[in-house]
Amino acid sequence: MAEIIRNLEITSLVHGGRGIGRHEGKAVFVPLVAPGDRIDCRVVKSKKRFAEAELIEILVPSPFRREPPCAFFGACGGCQWQHLPYPEQLRWKGQNFYDQLVRSKMVQAGCIKPIVAAPEEWRYRNRVQLKTHFSADGLAIGFYRHGSHSVVDIDHCLLVAPPLQKVLSLLRENLQGMDNAESVEQVDLACGDDGKVRLLLYVRPEGYEALRGQLQSFAARYSLNACIKAVEQGSVEIVQGEGELTVTIDQPALALRYGPGGFVQVNSSQNRAMISNMLELLDLKGNEKVFDLFCGMGNFSLPLARRAGHVVGIEDYVPSIDMARLNAEANQVRNVEFFAADASVIIDRFKGENLDLVVLDPPRTGNYEVVNQLLQLKPERVLYVSCDPATLARDLVPLVSGGYEVISSQPFDLFPQTWHIESMTLLQKVPH
Repeated sequence: MAEIIRNLEITSLVHGGRGIGRHEGKAVFVPLVAPGDRIDCRVVKSKKRFAEAELIEILVPSPFRREPPCAFFGACGGCQWQHLPYPEQLRWKGQNFYDQLVRSKMVQAGCIKPIVAAPEEWRYRNRVQLKTHFSADGLAIGFYRHGSHSVVDIDHCLLVAPPLQKVLSLLRENLQGMDNAESVEQVDLACGDDGKVRLLLYVRPEGYEALRGQLQSFAARYSLNACIKAVEQGSVEIVQGEGELTVTIDQPALALRYGPGGFVQVNSSQNRAMISNMLELLDLKGNEKVFDLFCGMGNFSLPLARRAGHVVGIEDYVPSIDMARLNAEANQVRNVEFFAADASVIIDRFKGENLDLVVLDPPRTGNYEVVNQLLQLKPERVLYVSCDPATLARDLVPLVSGGYEVISSQPFDLFPQTWHIESMTLLQKVPH
């Protein structure tokens, strides 16, 4: 029988969003709690030095709690921190970021900046991926339940932008009645800064043809842009309207288009804040040679090219490179070139170049191999954009060991109501 821990006091929140308390010398990690809570919890995993538990009851609520505004909070895995007032969320995000980097001994405490808050804590997401599940009870569309692969059916989400909520409601009304709808596995919704929405369905191959025509009719009826893709097969097919959306960045404005499957930050206002911070921090003089690794559709490359001598963008997802080239041409940015290749291949090709700056924005898992290869290029400065302080701390080790020092590390909150943190960390060569 699972152990019940009584009257556990939660003392802090840790990376991953869970609360921590101590019981009989062990750290106990519990989701959906707040510092200052006293709780009963049930142990679901026990190791020598720690245990993981699930909340049974809050005996004494923390003064730092609030009533979550969403009826699905607690079951739906889309949020972890709705029960915390936004200033508390920021406090713990900043603290966890600080602790991760200082503990790594790769960053001096004075180099870590206060977290940049999001201007809106609700309705900020311009892109969302939702799972689907069909059962005897009908269609479920939503996020996975905390710690499982069971879908929590939601009819609204307080994080998504209003245009996406409207399409989610329409889809819920119409999808269940479509033939072969049970073959839909995932729904991607995205909207551009102009409010245009794109719907992308990921379907199992056996339902592709039947759903293709029905999706086209649905999208035409409601004037939507719609795409479809077979799971693990082929490419995205546009069935109605346009597949591309537009985000606006920089001053004067750059309009950047991106296609289905291409990456874009989910929080447009914070993406612009990051770019502004980057440009101010780098203070380019106009003659620099810059590499932008994992460049996507040019989100950093094009603002940098406006202020540098020459920029080379590298990305292994070919459709994003195609978009980056189109974006450069449409915005008349001439001093930039893009390569569709693995970053490690390009690094090997350009060894011996005199580089002033390398920007890298790898996936959440980081890229330890590329960071090690980066030392062969010997750029004067490195700007590392990260969405996970744990992999950032790991990837800083070869850079700091290889002769660089961190001069600034700036966290940003792109994801209110969750524990996730984005950051920009600038390193420069240590003078000999």
